[in-house]
Amino acid sequence: MHELVLILDFGSQYTQLIARRIREEQVYCRIVHSDLTAVEIQELGAKALILSGGPNSSFEEGAPQIDPDIFELNLPILGVCYGLQLMTRHFKGSVVPGVTREYGPMGVHFPVDSQLFEGVSEGSQVWMSHGDHVDSIPADFKIIARSSGDLIAGIAHTLKPLYAVQFHPEVNHTVQGQTIISNFLFKVADFSRDWTSSSFVEDAIQSIRDTVGAKKVLLGLSGGVDSSVLAFLMHDAIGDRCIPVFIDNGLLRANETEEVRSLFEASHIKIFQHNYSQAFLSELVGVKEPEQKRKIIGRVFIESFEEVAAQHQDIEFLAQGTLYPDVIESGAVSGHAVTIKSHHNVGGLPEKMSLKVIEPFKELFKDEVRAVGRVLNVPVKIIGRHPFPGPGLAVRCLGEVSEDRLEILRAADRIFIETLYETGWYDKIWQAFTVLLPLRTVGVMGDKRTYENVLAIRAVHSLDGMTADWVRIPYEIIAEVSSKIVNSVNGINRVVYDVTSKPPGTIEWE
Repeated sequence: MHELVLILDFGSQYTQLIARRIREEQVYCRIVHSDLTAVEIQELGAKALILSGGPNSSFEEGAPQIDPDIFELNLPILGVCYGLQLMTRHFKGSVVPGVTREYGPMGVHFPVDSQLFEGVSEGSQVWMSHGDHVDSIPADFKIIARSSGDLIAGIAHTLKPLYAVQFHPEVNHTVQGQTIISNFLFKVADFSRDWTSSSFVEDAIQSIRDTVGAKKVLLGLSGGVDSSVLAFLMHDAIGDRCIPVFIDNGLLRANETEEVRSLFEASHIKIFQHNYSQAFLSELVGVKEPEQKRKIIGRVFIESFEEVAAQHQDIEFLAQGTLYPDVIESGAVSGHAVTIKSHHNVGGLPEKMSLKVIEPFKELFKDEVRAVGRVLNVPVKIIGRHPFPGPGLAVRCLGEVSEDRLEILRAADRIFIETLYETGWYDKIWQAFTVLLPLRTVGVMGDKRTYENVLAIRAVHSLDGMTADWVRIPYEIIAEVSSKIVNSVNGINRVVYDVTSKPPGTIEWE
């Protein structure tokens, strides 16, 4: 059993970054509802708590609150922004509505020594994002940080391991934020670094064996990093009782089926391929709304797997490569978080299905899955593949999905990816792809007027898919891609490059 940090989520856009920063310190954490009770926290075995920020004012009617008994558990607690204000008000300090809002980078200084800020430079830059602020601290607390605007930026209890900061240590703009988080974990809460890829593999294999027993497991294999690493994990756990099923849904990239087959044959893992492309495409006729596409694809995926499962005996489980960002973005973690998009292997599951779901990676981020793959000796060519969405090209073919539009998209995508390989850029990029827009523009080709489709190309840097920045690919490479696509793919006469980061955009367009 790993030592556990629970992050009580009050709806901050940065909550997932807190989790990332903790995981980077090889400490296990989970994001949970902010209304968890003290009894539930004890039952989960938490060793420390973090209270996230949030968009609400603590004065708003209906603003999320906290079970007051949590502060009596004698657990180390770090409040962040909104969490600081909750802690202050609980202990009878004063929080006032902000006349002056602090937003953006600011310096902080430290009037007294504190374990939380050991190694943090005087005047270090932090990231503020608040209106309300602490006006006076509660009894038995001390001020451990002030902002350059002379507002209270950090407090600590004099007797209990309770700390809180007004800024966000989890974001990159807080220059020494990782030091602050590390100090809380190891100097205040006395964690050991017991969350490693090797320990995860050992625990996951044992858990899979205990769950499955002598039964068989159908594994939904897409050929992407997550499901492929899962196939290796399941194979190590239960051998041939795991049946990796690759469903051709008609929404795959060019030559995807052949590539997946060759990769797994080389690793001596038998996979079962089934073509259900007509079932998927017929259900998507006339559908344009992104969420509806995802729900349909999720449903048909499960129906397909159940049909395949009926061809085998003793199958009771379906293994999926669901990741933590999938769960977070689907709104399945916090009652205060907004659903960004549903994922085919989260929000698309029907309420009634005949297979029990196993999701060993549902609390891992993408980079953690890749690290697990290295422990399992998964081939580098699999681990290094760019992420590919579960709904496939359906969410890159904006508007209605059809065979003709998919063929245009496949041809353009192949040119983009091959060019990135040829120029040495593929491995420098976290994810790259093309998007066919439901938009036509006028062009001139061979002295003739054309009225054809617009294609967007996108490439991003990211660690885990939760945040991303667009890649500054050299103009000459973008020009080469554009020229190749317009000259060789019938139906496209204009190429644009997406220069939007996440946030405010998402990585995929739908």
